[in-house]
Amino acid sequence: MLPLSTIVARLAWAALLGAIIGIERNVRRRPSGMRTGFCVSMGAALFTIVSIEIARRTGDSSTTRIASNIVQGIGFLGAGVILRERGNVVGLTTAATIFATAAMGMAAGGGLYAVSGISCALILFALVLLFYVEDWFNLKPRYMLFRIFVDRAENMVTEVHRIFAELKVGIDNFQVSLTGEKNLIQFDAEVTAHQQERILAALCKPGVNCEMLPVERQNG
Repeated sequence: MLPLSTIVARLAWAALLGAIIGIERNVRRRPSGMRTGFCVSMGAALFTIVSIEIARRTGDSSTTRIASNIVQGIGFLGAGVILRERGNVVGLTTAATIFATAAMGMAAGGGLYAVSGISCALILFALVLLFYVEDWFNLKPRYMLFRIFVDRAENMVTEVHRIFAELKVGIDNFQVSLTGEKNLIQFDAEVTAHQQERILAALCKPGVNCEMLPVERQNG
């Protein structure tokens, strides 16, 4: 049997790497944050260790199938992340991150410290640097529904059109309606993540409530 200190070291290393990946997801305000990354990676590592130890004790190598079943379990977890999102097929990056985090945890559980560490670096490279590459080249715009609740709609309507004109982004299905004591300005637009941040920063002021949701484009 592996020494307890070795088992603890592997679990701690897996948990640390998973938490690091999760922090990036927290910063992006995406599902699967630090606690999820911690648990997924550490859980995968524990399953791997248990699988190895049971095989060693029983002499039955087929018990290593415990580790192979991690892939199926993580697949269900990732599918849940995708299904929770509204509108277009979104959440794929988060699901893929969970999948890769589990694989990284398995490597850590198997004692492959360097491999799991390199995997963590590569996952962060994909999530952080490739995100900016996509944004820089405008590779991944997303169709979003914007909803703005404001006391007086006139000035905000002008402001919305000015901001989107500056960004050279078209607006679809523009509507202004009364909801209770508030005016609701609602419209759709295809924007990149960077444009989303700029738009919300410009529109969401004191006394103004903003919502932004992914939606399906309506083909007329």
